Amino acid sequence: MKNSGISIANFYNKKLNTVLKERIMRKNFSKAFFLMFFVSFIYFSPSYAVGKEIVIGAPLSTAFLYGWDAERGIKLAVDEINASGGVNVGGKKMMLKVEVIDTRDLEPGVPVSEALLGVEKLILEKKVDFLVGGPVRSEAALAAMDIISKHKKVSIITTGVLTPAFHKKIEEKYDKYKYSFRITSHVGVMANDFITLLDDVKKKHKLYKVYIMVQDVEHARKGGDYMKKMLSEKGWQVVGMKVYPTGASDFSVGLSEVSKAGADILFLWMDMPESAILLKQWNEMKIKALPMGFLNAAEQPGFWKATNGKCEYLIVNLVNGGNAPANINSWTKKFVEAYKKKYGLEPEGYGTSSSYMAVYVLKDAIERAGSLDSDTVIKALEETNMVGVYGRIKFDKKTHQVIPSLDPNEGAVTSIIQWQKGKRVHIFPPKTAEGQIILPPWMKK
Repeated sequence: MKNSGISIANFYNKKLNTVLKERIMRKNFSKAFFLMFFVSFIYFSPSYAVGKEIVIGAPLSTAFLYGWDAERGIKLAVDEINASGGVNVGGKKMMLKVEVIDTRDLEPGVPVSEALLGVEKLILEKKVDFLVGGPVRSEAALAAMDIISKHKKVSIITTGVLTPAFHKKIEEKYDKYKYSFRITSHVGVMANDFITLLDDVKKKHKLYKVYIMVQDVEHARKGGDYMKKMLSEKGWQVVGMKVYPTGASDFSVGLSEVSKAGADILFLWMDMPESAILLKQWNEMKIKALPMGFLNAAEQPGFWKATNGKCEYLIVNLVNGGNAPANINSWTKKFVEAYKKKYGLEPEGYGTSSSYMAVYVLKDAIERAGSLDSDTVIKALEETNMVGVYGRIKFDKKTHQVIPSLDPNEGAVTSIIQWQKGKRVHIFPPKTAEGQIILPPWMKK
């Protein structure tokens, strides 16, 4: 923001040089002195040293759900905040501005280096004050932490980046990586949520065998391995596990293996859009295993129509409450209605509510800090304690990870939904659930 004041001063300095020469040549020293004083006032005045806008950089893979819905969530929050008068920075009202760059990090074959170039462009060329959003792919976000640290820019991850390595890196080298925060969940929390849900399923429906399918990316592989370990410890029989490369488009062989193994649950962990094909094949083959997991394509409100209803009974983890309509609190309802009004559809899936909330949390921290200084804002973020779309938002001070809970009064809650009759029905956690799990008719014994 200091660049704004300097650029104005530079402009007047150029003018001054020309005019001073003329004044001095004419021996009009009094006017020359006045001009020097005027420029000095402009250069050193605090009102010019602080710019008119707070610029938020959003590095996102915009061709994919976790990019475009995050962008929409960020822009919705920015519009609302600006409409209400902006951000109060030490008594001065400042408007928010968003600069989005496509990192392409969710596209198959795109190197991590491209996402890093995007982050650097936002910092060096767009002169952003803060970063909100991504990079989205875990590998890219982990690599970007060094760039963020180098430039001392506060960053809040809101979408993707489900690896526990992110917050562990902050804990291990706090002084270096203290600029990074994550306002969304990670595989450890998500897996534990599913374990709790599956325990209820086992008791109620007498299901015991699980087959696991995951995508060949870090968060999915680790999520699958963690689920395999935890399910085995909880008495489930894990009858198989298969890893699919990003971009795979035929899952029939794996589904046949699921059927042969007699699995009751088909546990999935994928964020590639091709997973929609998997669901169609599951339905057409009438596989007697209830599908559930973390499945990108199935999160979106248009998925029912896109699959002609073949996604019915699928259970999906949306990571944060509010990524589909849910009765969590009044702010959840307000957010859902505002999103529908602005974009013409319900919140679209993972990354929507968390990206929206990140802007409000950043505003709250800046106002309490009374400054845009990174170290001051970091301390304010560490003291965050506010109720938002998916419950109470607080950060662990050592890891900068948002604190999860199954109670929205205590922490950030997830949203696990099941597709039922064309709707995404919120079924977990119990305190905010609006429906119960239904089994496909071909599974009934």
